[in-house]
This record gives sequence, structure tokens and C-alpha cells, in this order.
Amino acid sequence: MWSDETLELSRYRAALSENCLKSAELLYQNGDFLAAANRSYYAVFHAMRSLLILSGEDFKKHSGIIGRFRQLYIKSGILPENLSQIITSLSSIRNECDYGDLISISSEEVRERMEEAQQFCRKIKEYRNFLQKGTSEA
Repeated sequence: MWSDETLELSRYRAALSENCLKSAELLYQNGDFLAAANRSYYAVFHAMRSLLILSGEDFKKHSGIIGRFRQLYIKSGILPENLSQIITSLSSIRNECDYGDLISISSEEVRERMEEAQQFCRKIKEYRNFLQKGTSEA
């Protein structure tokens, strides 16, 4: 169903997602909460891209990725609706942390966003595995 190149790109993006989760944890442990929030968002961003490429979709802008992901996977009922809220909360905090001035964010809020990112990435990984298992049995 997918070319070797597409599968490799999906795996690469999934690995980027996992690395972002690990980086977020290390940054959090070192008290760099703004960077931990940023990495949590990018974990979700790369997870979305790892799945979108399996549908033959790719976009340059974050808004394109988010919009198409929601349309293909959440609005269609393939993935749970709560993932949309996770995208919104992480995107919002990432924009605030990256572009705002004099930002103060609590360790508790960052920990919550990190847990949301982990939940999101777990769901995407489960669905990617389901898709790939289904095609290998065909």
C-alpha cells in the first residue's frame, strides 16, 4: 500500500516525535519550562506529520497540518475528539512561549501539557501500528 520511502518518512517523523518527548522531559527536569512546552508541542506536530504522510498528505505550514489532521482523523471519527483539544492547548502554549514577552508558566501547567503530548503521541502510534499491521496481513 505504501512505498518504502513513505514508510521510512513516517517512521522518521515518529522518531522525531519520540525525541521531542524525551527532550521535553529533560528540559522540564532542568527547570526550562518554556522549552519543555515547546518540545511537547513539536512532539505532537511530528506525530501528526507521521500519520498524514501515510495518507499522502504534507503541508508546509503548521495551520495546514493541524487543519488537515483534524479533518482526516478527528472529524471523521477515526481518532478521539479530545485530541483536537490537546492540539489547541499545546499550539496555544507554544505560541505564547515562543513569541510572547515576559512569559511565566508554572511547572504544573507544563507537566499537564507534557502529559497531554504523551497521550496524543501514544494514540497516534497505536493507530499507525494498526494501519501498518492491517496492510502487512493483506
